[in-house]
Parts: sequence; structure tokens; C-alpha cells
Amino acid sequence: MNQNTLRYGIGLLFLLILLGHAARLYQIPVLGNLDHIAYDTKLSLTMPGGIDDRVVILDIDEKSLAEVGRWPWGRERLAVLMDLLFDRYGVSLLGVDVVFAEPDTSSGLPALEGLAQGVLADNADFRASLDALRPQLDYDQRFAASLKNRPVLLGYYFGNRDDGLNSGALPEPVLPAGTFRGRNIAFATFNSFGANLPRFQQEALGAGHFNPLPDFDGLNRRVPMLVEHKGAYYESLSLAIVRTLLGSPKLAPGYAESGFFSTSSRDYAGLEWLEMPTSKGTLRVPVDENVAALIPYRGLQGSFAYHSLADVLAGRTPVDALKGRIALLGTTAPGLLDLRATPVGSTYPGVEIHANLIAGMLDGRIKHRPQYVTGFDVVVLLVIGGLLIWSLPRLSPQYATLLAGGALLALVGMNFAFWHFADFVLPLAASVLLVVGIYALNMSYGYFFESRSKRQFTRMFGQYVPPELVEEMSRNPEHYSMEGRNAELTVLFSDIRGFTSISEGLEPKQLTQLMNDYLGAMTAVIQDQRGTLDKYIGDAIMAFWGAPVDDPEHARHAVAAALRMHAALADLNRSLMARGWPELKIGVGLNTGPMTVGDMGSPVRKAYTVMGDAVNLASRLEGLTKQYGVGVLVGEATRRAVKDVVFREIDRVRVKGKDEPVSIFEPLAFESEFDRSRVEELKLWNLALRQFRGQEWDQAELTLFNLQRIAPDCGLYRLYAEQIADYRRHPPGKDWDGVRTFETK
Repeated sequence: MNQNTLRYGIGLLFLLILLGHAARLYQIPVLGNLDHIAYDTKLSLTMPGGIDDRVVILDIDEKSLAEVGRWPWGRERLAVLMDLLFDRYGVSLLGVDVVFAEPDTSSGLPALEGLAQGVLADNADFRASLDALRPQLDYDQRFAASLKNRPVLLGYYFGNRDDGLNSGALPEPVLPAGTFRGRNIAFATFNSFGANLPRFQQEALGAGHFNPLPDFDGLNRRVPMLVEHKGAYYESLSLAIVRTLLGSPKLAPGYAESGFFSTSSRDYAGLEWLEMPTSKGTLRVPVDENVAALIPYRGLQGSFAYHSLADVLAGRTPVDALKGRIALLGTTAPGLLDLRATPVGSTYPGVEIHANLIAGMLDGRIKHRPQYVTGFDVVVLLVIGGLLIWSLPRLSPQYATLLAGGALLALVGMNFAFWHFADFVLPLAASVLLVVGIYALNMSYGYFFESRSKRQFTRMFGQYVPPELVEEMSRNPEHYSMEGRNAELTVLFSDIRGFTSISEGLEPKQLTQLMNDYLGAMTAVIQDQRGTLDKYIGDAIMAFWGAPVDDPEHARHAVAAALRMHAALADLNRSLMARGWPELKIGVGLNTGPMTVGDMGSPVRKAYTVMGDAVNLASRLEGLTKQYGVGVLVGEATRRAVKDVVFREIDRVRVKGKDEPVSIFEPLAFESEFDRSRVEELKLWNLALRQFRGQEWDQAELTLFNLQRIAPDCGLYRLYAEQIADYRRHPPGKDWDGVRTFETK
């Protein structure tokens, strides 16, 4: 028991910390974020999708602004729009997600009235004409008249200004001051508002606010159905529209006065829903502790039909598309600033949020997150935490994993079942973190076995791969083995040129020291580029990339190693020559392709190596470096796989053992390191190659002559010049395909 005391103590401390968060004594931000992620995931998985044709959106979009003009439009045009919507298109109800807070002076009426009261006050004809024109020029009155006796609900907003200034006129509150006296309800409270001009509010059927209630991560998941202003309570635009559709029943708060959780806290207010009695029953809208409803997103933007207002005004919209529908007038134009961040889109139109709420209320699919879920979360943490803290130290790792995994699945399954079948939103993050944390605490005692696994991997792979890759592999040892498999890898062969003559000129101890210095420097470069050392074959080195650790950039790392090997060799040569030893030159061949990799050999001796045609080709390419006088040659597959290296095409060859010709390339440098003074030389070489393959011997010789003037020491240019001279004596024939065949390895 003493052995487990520390685990019990740490587990209980962890449980107490999470209980404080669940009971809302304090908040741990990361858990709030995780709960939001869980909510958003469940929402995305269960959105019904499709288009709800009961609600349509009349969109002030970019097309409308371009065709009709910048917003705000003249009220005379809006009056025409009202007539069209109700007389021609026959919409059943219109909700307006914009505010008409300022008078429209675009007709010039105020200026004319100023003249009538000033310099033209004595001009009876002018005053008479103005009186006759006033009904046509008073655009606000024309718009107000178009609202009269029509089911139009205006929108407005609340704020908290330091000066408390208001604009426009509020509608009557849906619930009077004192309705919730004695109850501790956390309403969203505001001290100011921006509403519509009084004449508009007076003629409209009603109005509702369109204030969102963003969560702390900035996303809009809920909208307050009621907000408080000077003690009275005002409904949201979506709630006002639904009440109007139901015949404007009186709104009543719904309380849950009894139940295990509802009586467990003295601060529990009991308000769980708002209800509207109708002839077909009572419609309930679930609300949370802030009297906000969770937005039942139907899907991504476009879950409701959008119709450009430009098309509606021009009569291009089919009548059937709007007839009998609930219409919402809003905007998707970015410049009008009504795009919101939501779980289903970072620039989601605010008007479609209202549409989702309206449809959700009518369908009764608003999710419920009552205040008493706090108590539920506390009980779940106590039960699960107590079970795991007591059980896991007593179980083997296998059974502990099964128990923790089962608890995790049960928590997630129960949470999703409440969401899907009961429309309940329950917290999940704290309980999941509790299971994971207690399990991790107990499994940390398995560190000894993890260390043993690392030692085994070091013995198995340490002779082949760099230590950092061994460390990476040991984190997930089950993903790696030395068994044979097929994979696309890149293999490298390197060889010292003229090694036989070099070895004959040195004493055995000197030769040993030279080889140790050379192989050590080259191996360091290979391992620095994440390469796996295969073997030393005398003075030759074989290495490959992409196994045992997967490396999506294996070709690039191999090419980098080849270039760095030549750079490291230049440094080594300075040291060798200072000791009076010969300068070393190497050739490197690379190829990328499918090959077999694994532990191969006999019961007496095995090696982790690669085999296949792609490997053989790399070996042939290493041999060809001497023929062409270049330091590195790569195959066509390697060239295609590396995008940021400057390559020079060398030739098309048919090597021994392969019938198909291959293109071979020399990597010159990474693009960021390439000497720009060589660009012209590279262009000339490409021209020479085209001329050579086209049997344009005179032009090719001239181009090669110019190249040899630029780079007199380049053996490649001399080789091609000699080849042209040979082809002049022995023409290759008109059907020559430009391929050079090598019969030796």
C-alpha cells in the first residue's frame, strides 16, 4: 500500500483541482477551450444539412451595392421594396437585420423647408409647391407608410456606452421590470441602445434586438433571448419573429423548481426555458444561465436560400421563391460589417444566425444547457475519479489501459447520447482530462520498461542510424522492426577515385588513419542529414534514406548529403595535404525508387540493408561519375523529387543490366546557394546538349568551345567535344536516340 500512496495523493489533488473548475469556483481556460472544441465537434457531426425553404434571406450583397448603390439606400427605394415584398412576392413576414437610425435627407426636403422658412418665406407660390411635393419628398414618411399594417419586425441593438447615449425608439419590453424579482439570473445587461426612428418603430409590427453573446474564444454559439435594460426585458429578433408567427402569445418564463440538481445550489435560479402557449400546445425555448439559446446551426453558410436584393428590386426573383416564406433582410457584404465568427465558419452572416434560430425554435431542436449541469459534472468527476484513483494502481498495465479506455468511451458515449437523444449539452473536458491524467500518472511508473526499450533500440539500430533517430524510434517502438518490407527510398554510393594507387603509397598505419579520418567525416555528414549507414566496402560507403524512420524528404536529404560530402572532403584534404598525404577525390551516385529494406543475411551474420534495381542503378551512377568528370550523379526519380536544387542534365544512358535508358543529372547547389554567375554557363550547356542530340555537330562544337573558355578545367565539356569528333568519324545514324550505352559496371 505504501508504494501507491504517492499515486493516491497526486490523483486526489488532481481531482480536487478539476472539481473546483467544474463547480465554477474558478475557471481553467484550457478546459473551457476543450469544452468548446467538443461542442463544435458534436455540432459538426450532427448538423442536419440541406436547405430549409421556410426562411429566405434577402441579401444586401456586393451585387446589390454595385447595381443599386452604396448603403444606406434612399428610403423611397425601401418603400418600393416593402410594396414588392408583400404585394408582388407575398412574403408572410419580414424581419429586418439592419437599423434605420437616422433621417433620410437625400430628397433635399430639409433644404427646401429651410428656404420656405427663410429667404422664400413670403413666396406663396413656392410654399404651395412645396406643400404639394412634400408627400413625394418625405422619403421617411413614405417608408413608414409602407410598414403600416404589414408584418414587419425591425432590428436594433443594445450597448454599454460610457455616456449612456441612445438613438431611436425602443419597442415595448416583452416582459416588464420586476418579472424576475428575487431570482439570481445573469441577464446580459445594457445601458444604451441604437434603435430605429420613432415613426418607423411606431408603424412596424414590432422589433427585436440582434445582439450576439460571443464566448471567450470569440465564436458565436448562442444568442440572448432576453436582455435587461433599465430593469425591463427585451426579446431577440428571432424570438420576436417566432412569437409573431405563433400569433403573438404572451411570453412566460419556465422554471424547474424541483429535482436533484435544481435544489442542490442556493444560487440556482431555476429559469430553464421561455414558453409561448399556442392553440397546438406550448412551445418551449431552452435557455442557459444567461437566458441565451444555443444556435442550432443547420450547416455551413447557405443552409437557407439567399436572394440578392438587386434581383428582388428588379423583379428577376421568381415569385414562388419568396411567396409564403419568412423573409430576413440582412447583408453578406464585407463592408457592412455583419460577418461573425462561428463554429461553422469564420465569416458567417449574422442574418443567417437569426434564420437558424427561427428554424430551430419552430422545430423544437434548440439544445439545452441548463445551469444545473454544473452539479452533473461534479458528480461525474467524483464517481469516475474515485473509481480510477482507487483501481488503477492495483491493476496491471493491460487492465489499467482497458479500464481507463472503457471509462473514456463511456464518458464520450454518454455525453454524445445526451446530446443526440435528449438535446442536452453536458461538459466533457474536465472528466476526459481526469481519466487521461490519472492514467498517465499511473503509467509513468512504466518508465523503466520504456528505458529498457530504448536500450534495445540503441543496440539494434545504433550502428546504422543517428542517435536522434534512435531516440525518435524508441518513442513508438511498436512501429519499427527490422523485418523486410518494400518502400520507396533513396540510396547513395560513394567511392574514392584511384584508391589503389593511394593505398600503395602509404604505410599501413597511415592508411588506417587516413581511412578513419575519411570515413568518420563522411559518416558524420550522412547522419547529420538523417541517413542510415548501410556498410563500408573498403573505401566505398553505402547509405540510404527513408528507413527505418519514414522521411518524406528522403531524396532531398540524400542530395544534401552528397553535396555536403564534397564540402567536407575539401576541408579534410587540407588536413591530409598538410601531413604530406595525397589529396582524395570521390564520386557519389544517388538514386530514388522502390526497393526492399530489412535485416538480411545468414544465421551467422546479418545486416540492415537495401536491395533492388533502384539500388543497382545508384551503384552504376557512382561508377559513371569518373566517366563524366563530375562529383555527383543522380537518377531521374531523384531529380523529380527534389525541387530546390539546381541540377545540370548530364546525359541519357543505358547502363549494364538495364534495357531502358535513364536520364542522369548532376546537382550543382541548392538554389539559395547557387552562384548566379554560372547561370549563363548552365544555359549554354543546355543549348549544347540539345545541339548534340540533334546531331548539329558544328553548332555543338562551337557552344562547347565557348563553355571550355568559361570553365577550362571541366572534364564534361572535353568529353562531349571528343565524342563529337568520334561521331564525325563514325556517325551514330539518323535513328540515334541520343542515348549512350555502357557495357561495364
